[in-house]
Formats: sequence, structure tokens, C-alpha cells
Amino acid sequence: MVLVTGGAGLVGKTLIETLIQNGETVKALYHHSALPLKESPQLIPVQCSILDVMGLEEALQDVDEVYHCAGLVSFHKKNVHSLFKTNVEGTANMVNTALSAGIKKLVHVSSVAALGRIREHETINESMNWTPETSNSKYGHSKYLGELEVWRAIEEGLNAVIVNPSIIIGPGNWDKGSTAIFKNIYRQFPWYSTGTTGFVDVRDVADAMVALMKSNISAERFILSGHNESYQNLFNCIADTFHKKRPSKKVTPFLARIVAFLESIKSGITGKEALITRETAATAMAHVKFDNSKLKQFLPGFNYRSLEETVQYTCNELLKQHLR
Repeated sequence: MVLVTGGAGLVGKTLIETLIQNGETVKALYHHSALPLKESPQLIPVQCSILDVMGLEEALQDVDEVYHCAGLVSFHKKNVHSLFKTNVEGTANMVNTALSAGIKKLVHVSSVAALGRIREHETINESMNWTPETSNSKYGHSKYLGELEVWRAIEEGLNAVIVNPSIIIGPGNWDKGSTAIFKNIYRQFPWYSTGTTGFVDVRDVADAMVALMKSNISAERFILSGHNESYQNLFNCIADTFHKKRPSKKVTPFLARIVAFLESIKSGITGKEALITRETAATAMAHVKFDNSKLKQFLPGFNYRSLEETVQYTCNELLKQHLR
């Protein structure tokens, strides 16, 4: 029996589908949002918050393996308390209950933000960690502290592995997160950034997690990042796939700060999260590269999908979901 937390999220959903295809029986934890999955005799939905220790203890009954995908991604000041509550306390609850239940292995989904991803003049690898100087977000800090809870549990005897995905691309909710990029490009958003970062197919994240779970690898962390690419090239690829006009207006640092300021005012009036914040604007302007060689050393047969294949798959799925 396998337990997947964050079953309603992009990574959780894709992972559950992969596990079911592999013949696994999956307990899928979800909290607020209902599971976006078809009913299956191999799927056991469990509504439970990772802040509910008693609920986690009950959910872990008869479970051998845990994929901890649940977490909060936000760059907004109003969500700072929730970030640390979910990403740190929630992770502590998960590893503590896993230890008590005698789970055979746990794979924890962290983020490259926990490595300190604002490093303009060096390639980021797994030896690095978040510091105030290398991160501009509370999100990154919360993911770093969440990782520390996993390392502490490993010291206490938990068999666990940590993965640090870069920007995950896949057909999620195109009103939120990285998938919102596709919605903006489809609607012919005219602006592009020259910043560079890592991108990874959500299916590759799921495949890597399953491979690590089934391996003898323990007490290691792995960057999951298929490609170091500029935002401009990604935007152009999405626009071409959607048969839309490519973004043609370059965002300067000064303009990015103005847009972030205007978005914060709009957010204060509407109550909705701003599309762009000072943190996300600064990240989009940075030139960051990730070293993905460690995973390939430990899993020699693993290969990432091409960025073009990832964009084609995501665009096709989003068209089915939103533009039927």
C-alpha cells in the first residue's frame, strides 16, 4: 500500500496516475480540493490535513511507502504563516508519524528554492542550502526548514530520499502556479523575461520519485531539472505550439518592479493573489543554472523528456481541459 499526500496537486495527481498504471494500490490524501482523478479500485481517497496528526496516523495504517507531495507554494506576505505551518510543521508531522508507523521508505518533495536559487555566478547543486543571501522568498526558507525535518527523521532511523524539482511544467490548474504561464501565452501576453532557470516535466518528476522509491538509495537529495532554459525561449515554444503570437516586449528590472507594485495594489483591492510579486519578478530576471548530474549518476537509465515534448503535451492537455 502506498500513501501520497497532496493528491489534488499537479505532482500528486501525476504520481498517483503513474503508480496506478504500475499496479500499485494508492491512498491519496487531499485537504481542500477534491481529487482530480477518475475512480479506480486501486485508489483510496482520504480527506486529511497534514496538520492533523491523528488523521495521519490513521491514514498510515497498512501503508509501506509514502510520497510526501503536500505543500504550499506562495510568494505573498499574507500567506507567510501558512507557508511555515504547512511546509515545516506539516512535514514534521508526516515524518514523525512515518517513523512511528514503521514505514519502509519516504520520498519527500522539496524544491530548488531550498538550495538558495539566486546564485547568478555558480551552477546550483545538491551541496548547497538556503541562506538569506541566496534566496528572496519566505517560500524557499520554509522548504529548507521542511527539509531539515526530513534530515532529522533520517537521523532517527527513517529511510528517506529528498527531491528538489525546478519549475515543474505540466497540465495543472492554469489559473495558478507555473501552469498559469500557458494561460498567459495563450491569451497573447506580450511580455517576456530574459532570465534563465531550470524546467522539468511533471511526468519526469513522478518517474524519478518512483525509481528512487524502488531503489536502495537513502539519505540523499536530488535536483530534478531537465533543462536550463530562458523564459523567453520557453514562452516562444508555448506560443508556437498554441499557434499564438510570440511575446515581443522585453521586461526590464525597472518595469518588473513597477508591475509588481501595481499587482500588489490590485491584490489589495480584489483580495486575489497578485500575478507578479517583487520576489517572482526578481527570480524571473535572474540567470540561474542547475546541475542535474547527480540523479543520472545514481539512476544511469533515467532520461528527461525534451522541453518541446513537455510543452506539446502540456498544451494539448490544457486545450482539452479548458477549451473543449
